[in-house]
Amino acid sequence: MADNLKQRTISGVVWSAVHKFATVFLGFISGIVLARLLTPHDYGVIGMLTIFLAIAQTFIDGGFGSALIQKKNPTDEDYSTILYWNLGLSVFLYLVLYACAPLIASFYKLPILSDVLRVQGIVLIINAARIVQHNQLRKKLQFKKVAIINVTANATALAVTIYLAWKGWGVWALVAQQILVGILATTFYWATAKWKPLFTFSMKSFKELFGFGGFILLSNLFNTFCNNIQGLLIGKVYNSSTLGYYTKAKRTEEYASTFISSVLDQVSYPVFSESQYDRERLVSILRKFIGVSAFFTFPLMLLLILLAKPIFIVLYSDRWLPSVPYFQIFCLAGIATCLQNIHYYAVAAMGKSKQLFRWTLFKRIGGLILIIGGLYLWGIYGILIASVLTSWLIYLINACLAAKYVGYHVKLQFHDLMPTVSVSIVSFLAALSTCFINISNLYVESIIRMILFASSYLVLSYILKLNVLDSAKEVVVQIRKRLKKT
Repeated sequence: MADNLKQRTISGVVWSAVHKFATVFLGFISGIVLARLLTPHDYGVIGMLTIFLAIAQTFIDGGFGSALIQKKNPTDEDYSTILYWNLGLSVFLYLVLYACAPLIASFYKLPILSDVLRVQGIVLIINAARIVQHNQLRKKLQFKKVAIINVTANATALAVTIYLAWKGWGVWALVAQQILVGILATTFYWATAKWKPLFTFSMKSFKELFGFGGFILLSNLFNTFCNNIQGLLIGKVYNSSTLGYYTKAKRTEEYASTFISSVLDQVSYPVFSESQYDRERLVSILRKFIGVSAFFTFPLMLLLILLAKPIFIVLYSDRWLPSVPYFQIFCLAGIATCLQNIHYYAVAAMGKSKQLFRWTLFKRIGGLILIIGGLYLWGIYGILIASVLTSWLIYLINACLAAKYVGYHVKLQFHDLMPTVSVSIVSFLAALSTCFINISNLYVESIIRMILFASSYLVLSYILKLNVLDSAKEVVVQIRKRLKKT
């Protein structure tokens, strides 16, 4: 049983990694091409509406996805009940957004937002139709199917979006991209899934799943609102172009900070749920997940701070240079972000959704105070600094919750992380030493920095024999093998 779970976990990590690699690659292609065809204003328009659609999407999921994964043996009645609930709620929320669209456009003083929201909001109904099938595959650790479906949908939609942007559709090209991804992915999930819904809605199943999922819903709502409140404030206080620069910086940082962690997040929750009654085993798995995430993400974020300017010039053109300082500050938050969810899912797997909700309130209210205070004192840079502080506050609280409910004590957590942190900082300082060398070419300097950083990090990791090296090597070897087969 243990070996079977290990094999399925490794397979899940590998296919989630393949999925993430492909997603990041498509994201870079999208960024490189669309950033040259579209303007910061176009991205800003989408950014202004993100908070409303994100909150609506969170309502639709309702925490039931997490509840279905956490439940040991969900029935077809459970799945069918949640499917019909998702569809009904998505239609209701779309009608609410449709009615409120003119008010939202008036709030931002940008009339086009009304039409954009009314069209873009259709994606809520489309996405609601596939939530159950997606979570069924996650629960069974069938991440190969998830990867193939999502990558195919995103690649196809991106090709169409690039054509539309080239034809001058502007912001509507981005709207079309979201709708196309939704339609294609939903179609593929239904065509692939063997499960078919029953014609039944069980209040008993609904109440049972909501007992756990309700607190996850409330936690996710607060998280979603607080993660997107910056865009609402910037769009209101500044303008769509400033929000466009901000959105591009944040999205680019998220590609990097979640590159490894999102791979592990996809797999961690169902794996933790299977080990929820074996505390020692759960702590062992949790330590490996956190170690691998930190080993890859910490140095990546520090390296990106050093290479931010040439990266934005190469990927997006000089037009997007105002995003560079925003991106560098976001990278400091990304270091903490990469560890937050792994702790969170470990606690959720123990069935502690009520406790997670209570602490989410505390974390997010503290974050809101920091963001509003930062905006008042230092403008947009105050918001950025507040985002960094909030990310680290969330990480520290989640780490304490993991210590309390899982048994992964804080002292042991820091003991596990300190070697990786130390090696990353030393490598960063080694690469930063190029500042004292007179190199006139930006790209030559960047290449030298990258070589210095990577060589320092790998050599020091080998010399110090970091414990996480074996786990990291195993993941990399499996990914290479699977990529060759693919």
